[in-house]
Amino acid sequence: MKLLITGGAGFIGSHVVRRFVRNYPQYSIVNLDALTYAGNLANLADVQGESNYRFVKGDITDKEFIQQLFREEQFDGVIHLAAESHVDRSISGPDAFIQTNVVGTANLLNAAVESWKGNMDGKRFYHVSTDEVFGSLGAEGKFSETTAYDPRSPYSASKASSDHLVRAYHHTYGLPILISNCSNNYGSHHFPEKLIPLIIHNIKNKKPLPVYGKGENIRDWLWVEDHARAIDVVFHRGKLGDTYCVGGNNEWKNIDVVKLLCKLMDEKLGRVDGESEQLITYVTDRPGHDARYAIDATKLKTELDWEPTQPFETLLSQTIDWYLQNDAWLEQVTSGSYRNYYEQQYNR
Repeated sequence: MKLLITGGAGFIGSHVVRRFVRNYPQYSIVNLDALTYAGNLANLADVQGESNYRFVKGDITDKEFIQQLFREEQFDGVIHLAAESHVDRSISGPDAFIQTNVVGTANLLNAAVESWKGNMDGKRFYHVSTDEVFGSLGAEGKFSETTAYDPRSPYSASKASSDHLVRAYHHTYGLPILISNCSNNYGSHHFPEKLIPLIIHNIKNKKPLPVYGKGENIRDWLWVEDHARAIDVVFHRGKLGDTYCVGGNNEWKNIDVVKLLCKLMDEKLGRVDGESEQLITYVTDRPGHDARYAIDATKLKTELDWEPTQPFETLLSQTIDWYLQNDAWLEQVTSGSYRNYYEQQYNR
């Protein structure tokens, strides 16, 4: 199989690429990434020399480039992860999200239809999406595969649009598609504008820990390697045309995650218990901030025998260890334009 993985130099994408390169040596893996601010080839330094792996720099919004790539490579499968994904960035600059998440996805779909027309057998187009397309939950209930869409930000609206396009191409053109919607991921190689790596970085450097509003917003946290394993299972054994929700069964208030990080890092850094909590700084809440996300992953467990692995506290501790042991990686990605964005975003 020749497999295209888009966005493979990003956070989730790099874990997926690594898993497929190592677990399926008989596959030819092409990693397509535009290497924007969150794409980093250092994420894949450990597999860059593998014979079944190749990196291609390119932008999914470039229609002619994508069509040519499909003609040249004759892919058998696509795992589409390339996306603009940060809600705050979508609020301050929605155009990039519409271009990448909607237009870029349409370009890939069109190229796949053209490349596979007349012979869809054995082909798979897997679109990786988010639980944010479902909107916000109250105190009860969970998102599932039958939850109605109700996106609340330009980011989630752009991902909802791409989900609809993928399903439409399945029904209209017979494209063999799969979709999954996942909860918040955490783990190594995460760009530090997202909550967990941001807090780890700031605790380490004794900088303020920005928390939106009162920190009462609830998220279902999913370890990125569990997510990569779910993607593997869905790609190979999922029912074509179906959607699968992927969650950690692991709900936490943001403020409780931050306090747990403070506690664990005080222990690891030899600081006085409670010292890092003094850095918590409440900032103006995000516009339209969704109150609660939670995933019901029963379908994935029942049909494909997938479920999360170890407890959150154990995996969070391992995640902290990775960041503390990889100072060079963290310093590289927190320099330059990211600092400017950070100042603009949290000092308002």
